[in-house]
Amino acid sequence: MEIKELGHIVLYVRELERSRRFYRDVLGWREVPADSGGFGALFSSGRTHHELLLLEVGADAVPIPAGSRVGLYHFGLKVGETDDELREVLATLREQGVKVIGATDHTVTHSLYIEDPDGNEIELYIDVQPAVWRERPSAIVASPRPLRL
Repeated sequence: MEIKELGHIVLYVRELERSRRFYRDVLGWREVPADSGGFGALFSSGRTHHELLLLEVGADAVPIPAGSRVGLYHFGLKVGETDDELREVLATLREQGVKVIGATDHTVTHSLYIEDPDGNEIELYIDVQPAVWRERPSAIVASPRPLRL
């Protein structure tokens, strides 16, 4: 077997409409028009049929535990190729009242970190020099540094 690409992510959310607005209106992800019977929402960048599926589980669902835990840490969304594009993303986040919980220079990427309404961490990043990690894979694990935009 060979994995060709990451196909999609499915997230359980407390309130579908709140999360739908966040992913569609704040992050600008395109919603796929599909009748899910009201329990879910699909989103795609256009690369494939869907890359994100939100499934509503209700307000009484157990929250994501704080601290070290097994499971999802974060997922990354590429938002451009340049620091100027990342600055635009940062301005949009600020306009929308989204708290940035981190900003990191990972050598191969420049990244902003946020949380969705249910506490799922999301990395919004640009590839700084895509050829670098292909030529020198060890650059992927270079020591992170603070990012100043």
